[in-house]
Amino acid sequence: MDEAVPALATGEASSDAVKEQPLKVYIWDMDETLILLKSLLDGSYAGAFDGLKDREKSVEIGKRWENLILELCDEHFFYEEIENYNEPYLNALNEYDDGRDLTSYDFEADCFSSPYDDVNKKKLAYRQRAIREKYAKGLEKILDQHMVKVWNDLYNLTDKYTDGWLSSAHKLLEEALGKTAATPTTNSSSINCIVTSGSLIPSLAKCLLYRLNDVVSSENVYSSWEVGKLQCFKWIKERFGGPNVRFCAIGDGHEECSAAQVMKWPFIKIEFQPDAPHRFPGLDMATVQTYMDVIYESSSKDG
Repeated sequence: MDEAVPALATGEASSDAVKEQPLKVYIWDMDETLILLKSLLDGSYAGAFDGLKDREKSVEIGKRWENLILELCDEHFFYEEIENYNEPYLNALNEYDDGRDLTSYDFEADCFSSPYDDVNKKKLAYRQRAIREKYAKGLEKILDQHMVKVWNDLYNLTDKYTDGWLSSAHKLLEEALGKTAATPTTNSSSINCIVTSGSLIPSLAKCLLYRLNDVVSSENVYSSWEVGKLQCFKWIKERFGGPNVRFCAIGDGHEECSAAQVMKWPFIKIEFQPDAPHRFPGLDMATVQTYMDVIYESSSKDG
């Protein structure tokens, strides 16, 4: 993987600066961690509240999200054409992209299809570049006014129903990057990545719909659908690893927990039950930092 990485990740910063400020890479799961969807659809989120949450409303909200995700994928992300050609990350086919200007490119007439040879990989690379550009623009530039309202209303409804799960998760990712009201720009000494078991294109659509695109760049979204989370974790370490880099994985599943153990990274388990120790709202950067300190200070003493 040849994407550009911050100076702290490449060793270009001075040794004094590196010692003072380690690069921190946060690896987030998406479903049932940064967002809630499955637990809304099957009613398990509502069930955890012993009758205090309306289960029918939960299912209805989940179905509305499901429809919106599919609509965005099909109408704007070429999903009907490319759903059988899942790549683990958006830049995986960069070597096939010749940089052609896509302004007037007719995607409907280029006959993208099987076999999955070099010619069709170039056509898929074009589509992935177009998706990357749309991701960078944001949904306000893609959807019409009516759909923007539908999306915003659903986001706000979901956030209210889940007591601020979505907005508090977003706030924590902002804090992970060093963003505050006083300094809204990203702190280059920290990076958010998402590693999700879902396929790549719907996962990118979710990032946009759940307003994560300003805290997670498109090239930092990984799909473990076919390769597994451990492989994605290894790619992230290869991409950002260095003598003074700290990683932390946050998720709700066994696979990311096991992968983090193999990598010897701290892992924080997210659960939606109201009495769970780590959930949204609730999890904060002080807790995340404590997990990282325990692992890395222990490793430093052992080493």
